[in-house]
Amino acid sequence: MAENDKITAPEGPRVRYSDEELEEFRAIINDMLSKARKEYDTLRRVITHGGSNDIEDTAPSFKTVEDDGAFQLTKEEAGQLAQRQYKFIQNLEAALVRIENKTYGVCRVTGELIPKERLRLVPHATLTVKAKEMLASKGKN
Repeated sequence: MAENDKITAPEGPRVRYSDEELEEFRAIINDMLSKARKEYDTLRRVITHGGSNDIEDTAPSFKTVEDDGAFQLTKEEAGQLAQRQYKFIQNLEAALVRIENKTYGVCRVTGELIPKERLRLVPHATLTVKAKEMLASKGKN
């Protein structure tokens, strides 16, 4: 590993993902971000829709089946989903910043690399599973 591939911190050197690996994660994040923004826009349209609360066929992932067979999502439900989606978008954007400053994939608690498998599933993760469990057991999660 080259000298510029290390992040120096008070607790000692931490390794980081290579530029090639960071580009792989950037592609994953950009793909998720594109989808998340589309879903967020759909939810916002539901919230601001002046007529009924019916969702158009363009957003099947947000439909719920009612007893009468109609697909509906209330404005309140859409609002809650939109808030969650907005937070997800913010977390993905923050991950892109970490890629830019080459700290992406480094656990903010332990300084260890977060396994690639975890980052591929949860690309905005900032903790290893071990650190997350440690924080949860202390009630600081």
